[in-house]
Amino acid sequence: MKIDFSCDINPRNCLRWLIGVVLVWAALGKLANLQEFFATLLAYQLPLPLPFLKFVSVVLPWIELLCGLLLLSGFMLHSALVWTLLLFLTFAACTGEAWLRGLHIACGCLDLRLLGILPESKTAALLESVGFALLRSVALAATVIYLMRQQPARTFAEEN
Repeated sequence: MKIDFSCDINPRNCLRWLIGVVLVWAALGKLANLQEFFATLLAYQLPLPLPFLKFVSVVLPWIELLCGLLLLSGFMLHSALVWTLLLFLTFAACTGEAWLRGLHIACGCLDLRLLGILPESKTAALLESVGFALLRSVALAATVIYLMRQQPARTFAEEN
């Protein structure tokens, strides 16, 4: 078991830490108000059963938090990158589908109040729009793919 606490400042580590912070930020905002996150999921009008959406609203923030913490620590890095890529591709698919259907909803991704941006502001409307969320998800997924290509392939046993 190896945890990489080195402070090797290089572009790859900076990108990994940035994605880790984004995931932790997203998770904490959702965990702080699971009912609000569930309402956001309902706004997507996804053709999924209500019990499944309830399950997702509880489990997804914990997966985001775990992936973010793993990326920040460097522990089980390959697995964290794979799961993070799956998250971002899923987010891109959901926000892209909502954008194509013309839904004008907040994506529910990040709690912008932590940056002092009020939910009613024009800045929040832009940053939380499904179109912007789609672009953000695609850019983050591309960054994760870049990081994965920089990592040597490892098996699960080698990560532990």
